[in-house]
Amino acid sequence: MEYVKALDKNELPFGQMKIVTLQGKAILLVNDNGTFYAIDNRCPHRGGSLGDGELLGTMITCPRHGSKYEVVTGKNVGMAKIGILKIPVKDVQTYPVKIEGNDVLVGLE
Repeated sequence: MEYVKALDKNELPFGQMKIVTLQGKAILLVNDNGTFYAIDNRCPHRGGSLGDGELLGTMITCPRHGSKYEVVTGKNVGMAKIGILKIPVKDVQTYPVKIEGNDVLVGLE
């Protein structure tokens, strides 16, 4: 596994998220009170950008159909909704994160 610098930790304030592109992959970084998480930015349901969604703590909601994901684990914790239909959705890929000095590094294979 190779760790790639994503950003300086001062570029992402507490409670915020930011999309970065690393090795051609759009990755969403989240700062939860100084702990950083990295997940795939693409919702597995219909490809929506999770970075355009709503972040509450470590829970992000896809803006397209309301799928909910835990950014710590990538687990889907809320099905997509289209009208009155609820649709099961796969989990989102997560990436390991480590901090070296002020650098936020994301592990990629």
